[in-house]
Amino acid sequence: MSYDDNNIFARILRGEIPCKKVFEDDHVLAFHDINPLAPVHVLVIPKGAYVSMNDFTATASEAEIAALFRAVGKIAAELGVAEDGWRMLANIGGNGHQEVPHLHIHIFGGRKLGHMLPQH
Repeated sequence: MSYDDNNIFARILRGEIPCKKVFEDDHVLAFHDINPLAPVHVLVIPKGAYVSMNDFTATASEAEIAALFRAVGKIAAELGVAEDGWRMLANIGGNGHQEVPHLHIHIFGGRKLGHMLPQH
């Protein structure tokens, strides 16, 4: 999967598509998912053009990496889910069901989330 400058998150970062922002700094933007799957469902994205976690961890600066993960923890606390528990999810590549070619981390919370994957 290669980076597409017209993916929805790139367009949000350029201000072409509005979002309901919950956090922003020099390296990170976080906003509510438009189709939430839990009472709390926020997307956290780096501002750089990174396709996936593979790309991000291989090529992002130390400052970008630290900012992304610090933001995720801070946002979970600010959203009130840190104490009761929450889930962080990043889909990567085809087998991981990544739909948008821009790294994004989902924060889910606000209820019991069940098993991570269906048990077979």
